[in-house]
Amino acid sequence: MSNMKPEEWTRQALMDCADAIWSCDTLEKANSLIHSRPTPICLPNYVAGELRLPSSAATTFIDSFEPKTGALLCRLPCAQQDDVEEAVRHARTAFQTWSKTTRAERSGHLRRVSELLQDHRELFAVWESIDQGKTLERARIEVDRAISNFSYFSTYILHEQTAARMIDGVALTYEHRSPAGVFALISPWNMPLYLLTWKIAPCLAFGCTAVAKPSEVTSMSAYLLGVLLLKAGLPAGVVNIVLGDGPTTGAALVASPLIDGVSFTGGTPTGIAIRRATAHQIRKHLSLELGGKNPNLVFADSMMAPATRERTIRIAASAAFENQGEICLCGSRIYVERTAYEDFVREFTEYVARKYVLRETVGAVASLQHYHKIRGYLELAAEEKATFRLGAVPPLLDKNEIQGYWIAPTILTDVARESALQTNEIFGPVVTISPFEDEEEAVRLANESEYGLAAVLLTTDGARMRRVGEQIEAGLVWVNCWLVRELGTPFGGMKNSGTGREGGDYSRDVFTVVRTLHLPAY
Repeated sequence: MSNMKPEEWTRQALMDCADAIWSCDTLEKANSLIHSRPTPICLPNYVAGELRLPSSAATTFIDSFEPKTGALLCRLPCAQQDDVEEAVRHARTAFQTWSKTTRAERSGHLRRVSELLQDHRELFAVWESIDQGKTLERARIEVDRAISNFSYFSTYILHEQTAARMIDGVALTYEHRSPAGVFALISPWNMPLYLLTWKIAPCLAFGCTAVAKPSEVTSMSAYLLGVLLLKAGLPAGVVNIVLGDGPTTGAALVASPLIDGVSFTGGTPTGIAIRRATAHQIRKHLSLELGGKNPNLVFADSMMAPATRERTIRIAASAAFENQGEICLCGSRIYVERTAYEDFVREFTEYVARKYVLRETVGAVASLQHYHKIRGYLELAAEEKATFRLGAVPPLLDKNEIQGYWIAPTILTDVARESALQTNEIFGPVVTISPFEDEEEAVRLANESEYGLAAVLLTTDGARMRRVGEQIEAGLVWVNCWLVRELGTPFGGMKNSGTGREGGDYSRDVFTVVRTLHLPAY
């Protein structure tokens, strides 16, 4: 953290910086701006419709580093409880009006945000790539998904329906929904813009207001979204964005008595902490999308014909190494039917070595802390005598040296079932491959985890698709595909992968309250 004082950042300086960043829609322009500045970029909060720094004298500042170089990129405030409460009060005030707006009016605002995001697609992709470490191509995909989030919910709310029931001769009953209130929206560092907008879009669509907190590791796209909301003319206070860490800013936000609900995506330990912190506030809506250690089941029939063989290898590799494996839905535990095991391992390794190339199609991991975490697991793999089919233990980085956080795709075999490599969420470009004998063992191995977020099933047997797919303990099961999703389908996990679902009607359940009216029939 830095002790740089808020008064050193004037409002005019903040606006000038925002204008400068907004003009950088290529990597060349962005890097030129970063390298030409005598001081790091200053990221303010977005509160009550304006960019501002916290007023608390106790505010400290967090240094955020560029993953591809390890150089200091920006500084952001760690908002204290007083500043968090101020943002919540603005959201509470805005709720009184926003909750009463028509669906058509809210739809218009969401559509405007979607259009502006589309207009500035490359700008957001460039800064997302710089800030998070992902490739520019991957960042573009995620900006497109953020655009879809606003577009989808802008039309969803125009076609809302409810349920009515008749008790013969006695009463007509119908369900009526209203906005649930002010929400804390807390998003992670792996897909910063996409997952933040996945929360903001439905929150606004259903008439709620928000105080959002992105990860302190990747706050740039949230900051840019605040600038965009300002340009879009969204009413002040409807969305507020406070920057800071989890223990200080996030904890204050979750615990606030003025917060009516929490939508959180992140690690299971933090999800547990949120449940504990809100246990006495039973009224709060909680939607917690947490960790995963997802299985990928490869049956021998999927390796028989050349076309399905190519598809199997391609999907398994994509599910393992997209976004450096930093996607909660990645299939990092690969289980292969024994009769196809050696062929799969050989061809999979060759494909990954050819298609997932560090610094080209594979970016840097998000932070030095995360680099050390992943490296620790690879050291464990070496100690446990696992076989490195691809990759190696990366070098130990000195925090005082300016260098990027690069970890090559790593494929491990001969890993014990009880190893932490099989049970813990590594969340990086690391997969294990193990054999199974039959369908029964495949299901048992898939479910042998405290997590239950997602799974991949690769087979050409139609009956098996249903038979196995319906036994896997996961909220999302992809058969012969991965990461394809219609935004109305329920998103969320089983077991320690969280509670609640979001998407379409399921998001409506999160952000609204339902009452049943009974009207007499006479």
